[in-house]
Amino acid sequence: MTTPLYIVDAFTDWPFAGNPAAVCLPDTPRDTAWMQALAGELNLSETAFLRPRADGDWDLRWFTPAVEVDLCGHATLASAHVLWHERRHADWPLRFHTRSGPLTATRHGRGITLDLPADPPLPASAPAGLVAALGASPVWTGRWPKGHVAVLEHAAQVRQLTPDIAALTAAGIERLIVTAPGDRPDQDFVSRFFAPGVGLPEDPVTGSAHCVLAPYWCARLGRTRLTGFQASRRGGVVGVELAGDRVRLTGQAVTIHSGALHV
Repeated sequence: MTTPLYIVDAFTDWPFAGNPAAVCLPDTPRDTAWMQALAGELNLSETAFLRPRADGDWDLRWFTPAVEVDLCGHATLASAHVLWHERRHADWPLRFHTRSGPLTATRHGRGITLDLPADPPLPASAPAGLVAALGASPVWTGRWPKGHVAVLEHAAQVRQLTPDIAALTAAGIERLIVTAPGDRPDQDFVSRFFAPGVGLPEDPVTGSAHCVLAPYWCARLGRTRLTGFQASRRGGVVGVELAGDRVRLTGQAVTIHSGALHV
């Protein structure tokens, strides 16, 4: 038995940048243990599993090497890219059924736009140990249901961070978004995302984090459309548009590998 498998760099138009995701399309249903084992074997930040539904939609699940997650933007972008560019799926928009409800993907020029739930952060005190672990003092801190947000004064501080991941874990900080205003004409804000609680010391480019960042920065800057840059070593560009309780994320993707599993 062979199973189609692709590796796609998401939120980039250049190979070996953005965030790599595996996209697997099993011909027969696979159990959760098998999917988690494959995600661990591939050891990418996310592995997406796609299954067609009788109504023409798709079931979509996402796994880090350690756990299944409720929402993953870059692996959803990668999945849409595979269906349109590798599998020659003609229909759009695509509709995915996920643990975060129905999500859609549409073509947007050379990019793909995802419609995802907004997750605005609320002001909250910094947890004990955050400043020491981060090595920087935030000018604002907040929370969303899955983790913490730390806003720094300058983009350069975000780029230069070398947080103590073990100390973040010891402080009970499973997910942390660090962000600051952009310092370049094509970047309204910059960010990085650390998620030791789900087996990702640093995620290269994180769509779900931009569901948190979009409400914050749109309110702060008084605009509904912005461009974010996730300043990891690989880097990636995410266009965001706030639309009520939804966020539209736009990005490009590049296929790195096309092949098959033999298990």
